[in-house]
Amino acid sequence: MHDWLQSHAEHQIAFLAELVRCPSDNPPGDCAPHAEVTARLLQDLGFTVERHVVPADLAAACGMESVTNLVVRHRFGPGGRVIALNAHGDVVPPGDGWSTDPYGAEIREGALYGRGAAVSKSDIATYAFALKALIDSGEAPAAGAVELHVTYDEEAGGLLGPAWLLEEEISQPDLAICAGFGQSVVTGHNGAIHLEATVLGRSAHAANPALGVDALEAANTVLTAIYVERKRLGGVVSALPGSGSPQITVGIIAGGINTNVVPDKVTLRLDRRLIPEEDAAVTETELRTMIETAAASIPGASAECRTIMLAAPLKPEVGQAPLVSALQAAAGGKLLPESAVPLYTDARHYQAAGVPVVLFGAGPASIAEANAHGPDEHVRLADLAEATEVIASALLALLR
Repeated sequence: MHDWLQSHAEHQIAFLAELVRCPSDNPPGDCAPHAEVTARLLQDLGFTVERHVVPADLAAACGMESVTNLVVRHRFGPGGRVIALNAHGDVVPPGDGWSTDPYGAEIREGALYGRGAAVSKSDIATYAFALKALIDSGEAPAAGAVELHVTYDEEAGGLLGPAWLLEEEISQPDLAICAGFGQSVVTGHNGAIHLEATVLGRSAHAANPALGVDALEAANTVLTAIYVERKRLGGVVSALPGSGSPQITVGIIAGGINTNVVPDKVTLRLDRRLIPEEDAAVTETELRTMIETAAASIPGASAECRTIMLAAPLKPEVGQAPLVSALQAAAGGKLLPESAVPLYTDARHYQAAGVPVVLFGAGPASIAEANAHGPDEHVRLADLAEATEVIASALLALLR
């Protein structure tokens, strides 16, 4: 497999470059065109590609314009495990501050630059070429199957990607590996609650504000409660290395009618990050109660909360052990410790469906090193090659 991957390294780099050159920003989430590009590239490798189109009304309900998920299945022989490899092709918009074209796939100093190069178009290439190496190298196992899941809504929460494939029973794997970084095997990650809080008052003329109920004043009490909570959370630290502390951030504030009117409504958008030890449903209830109580401390004011997204943490479990062992052994002399990460990923959907899952793929030790979601996002080509070989060897061990 090593020789095969070495001889196809330039092909793999060209494969990744073409993925990066095709925009798949989410939002706006018109990702079906990128899925077609990916399907063509996979077909050129000799794979049969299934296109699973998410119904338009369901995509729209999740804030996306089009979603086509791709599934490749290769069975080596009867019986054995089915192992899914999942990477997402949707990316956040590039933003400003780039030193190069974010869709240019420029290669300099041994790295490929572009939006999605690290998160996670690199792992579409990692997983595709690992499977191809396993098939073509002559080292294929006698049983088991591998599936590639290329999905397109991770940046919008993943409900239309892995969650949809699993709920529709399009795939029923025994184990899964999701896109990640190559310096550790990630067995846990944090969760997130995105909440919209609408603080309600009553408008009045600014010449006599006592006739109204100032929603901004009530919102101020809510903000004070949130920032007190932020300080408290800073003293809570996960036992899992890499998870850190729970976090709470107010990302958007909007409200008011006019300069000379007491505001009757103020809307806040919050992001509450959960460590794996926290229960998502319990934390959501506590957050809502805190906001509603703070708003009601201003007579006549109230708050209404709407959950936009609830992403449960990925919790370490015994079923991950075969995946961890196989990846660590495949890395040879390189140390691949178990770790957690403070972000949330699509891996949680596999765990929710009862499928043991870990994160591993191409990349450096941290998102910060790759500028993931930032300007000049990149992946080192040496990391791409190394991760591909580790995945291929781990698949061989797991299937045998």
